[in-house]
Amino acid sequence: MISCRLSTILGSKRLKVADVCHATGIARATVDRYYYDQVKSFDREVLAKLCRYLNVKPGDLLVLVDQQDLFESWEQPIPSGDPKIKGDV
Repeated sequence: MISCRLSTILGSKRLKVADVCHATGIARATVDRYYYDQVKSFDREVLAKLCRYLNVKPGDLLVLVDQQDLFESWEQPIPSGDPKIKGDV
């Protein structure tokens, strides 16, 4: 599965979605789909504008995630024993 890391990149650069829209001319709805990783198909022109504006490569913006990796954290057993609560002695 391909995942879009736009939200992570914007956060690290302290940019807002509105900043991207104003600077690139990309519609807010389109940037929102990339931001929330809800893109069904990737438009090359949009990707090029985002990469140029953010000064990143397409491989920085889009990453291949093995779907199994998404579910492994849910399958890991919960450690046994009493968890320490802050303030416990």
